[in-house]
Amino acid sequence: MFSKFLSFAVCLFVAIGAAAQQAPKYIFFFIGDGMGMGHVMTAQTYNRTVLGNDELLPMMQFPVSSLAMTYSANRKVTDSAAAGTALSTGYKTNNGVLGMTPDGTTVYSIAYDLKKQGYGIAIGTSVPPDDATPGAFYAHVPSRSMYYEIGLDMARSGYDMFVGSKLRGLKDGNGRETGLLDSLRVHGYTVAFGREEFEKNKNNDKIVLLNNDPRIEHFGYTIDSITGNLHLPYITQACLDHLMKVSPDKFFMMIEGGNIDWAAHANDGGAVVKEIMNFNEAIKIAYDFYLQHPDETLIVITADHNTGGMQMGVKNGPEDINLKNMDYQRVSIEMFELYCKNIIESGKSVKWDEMRAYLKANLGLYGPITVSEKQDEEIRDKFEKTFVEHESDDTETLYTTYNEFVSTVFSTLDHITGIGWTTTSHTGDFVPVFAVGVGSELFKNVNNNIEIPAKIRRITTTK
Repeated sequence: MFSKFLSFAVCLFVAIGAAAQQAPKYIFFFIGDGMGMGHVMTAQTYNRTVLGNDELLPMMQFPVSSLAMTYSANRKVTDSAAAGTALSTGYKTNNGVLGMTPDGTTVYSIAYDLKKQGYGIAIGTSVPPDDATPGAFYAHVPSRSMYYEIGLDMARSGYDMFVGSKLRGLKDGNGRETGLLDSLRVHGYTVAFGREEFEKNKNNDKIVLLNNDPRIEHFGYTIDSITGNLHLPYITQACLDHLMKVSPDKFFMMIEGGNIDWAAHANDGGAVVKEIMNFNEAIKIAYDFYLQHPDETLIVITADHNTGGMQMGVKNGPEDINLKNMDYQRVSIEMFELYCKNIIESGKSVKWDEMRAYLKANLGLYGPITVSEKQDEEIRDKFEKTFVEHESDDTETLYTTYNEFVSTVFSTLDHITGIGWTTTSHTGDFVPVFAVGVGSELFKNVNNNIEIPAKIRRITTTK
């Protein structure tokens, strides 16, 4: 009886405290797409053991650290559309649906609500801004693949800034122009491709910033170091600067680390860790802003779901996890697949010694990373099947397809390092929640994902 009374008293105290404080003027909502607990712990272990940092990752230093459940209305394992809708609107829906309940009722996001309250709004991601997670903050469609309709909802949103890699609704299924860019411009948006165009147009009030090469599906992985591409810290600062210009009194910003998910779908451990490190660089920008406005700012960080079931520790793996191997990796699995694909499509032959030299230079295999006799035999067998016999089976993930040789090389690399995976899809595991600032104490208990926007609404509607 006493414990029940104490719990009630604590909840009442928190509620009274939340009601007494002013609503935050500045809200940062970070979503690490696919970023499960294993992903975070692997990145933190890399931070500690390889980089030698005594301090935790920035998000792990926040005073509130909790968990969230992610299941959707019709599945125990959610997809990004249903999870994005839950995190943006506070409503569960079916997998594949954006901004609507299972019965087709339109529901609105916290970004929409805050826009009506006079907040400036920016939505940024390292993948297409019409992808499921960012789309959930402004779109209302029964299918996440309705890119043209999602783009029209973007144009009609009235938000101040959108950032991402490319828009996928620019052409219809027959390759004809849809006029989506014209729709955005009619609604007052300047569409800038790349940093140079953005710098020339950044004084405009409403901006859509995309990669300078609209053919690129995402910003490119941090591990690939693609010169000139947009990246998460850059767009976070760009959104912050823009919002401080057009709405300095109050704003809401959602930044998604979309490449975490893409790398996890591909089971590329090195790329995942480098994306999470990059994600934390973006978080630092928000946290530095928080330090200047501690009584006016809220930062919430979570994930839409766990992708891949990443973990440290594998059956018959190394005695100790060696994340230093990730620093020998110079290319993502996607770049390696492209390298191999170009060889195959060119019709050129490649000798094993040439490929072995590439693996040594770009992945550390056969160099600083020792390959066992059994592993070497398997890799060479897949090399023969792929480049000599041309009989390689493909592994298909949500975003990309990899040949058998590529998959074997990367699964070997992760196994030697001590990184394991349960799937190339999503899992139903908990995801992390971190928070700091005004009202952050409300997130300290285990959350259902729909409670996160509900709590932000509660904080921002406090008078």
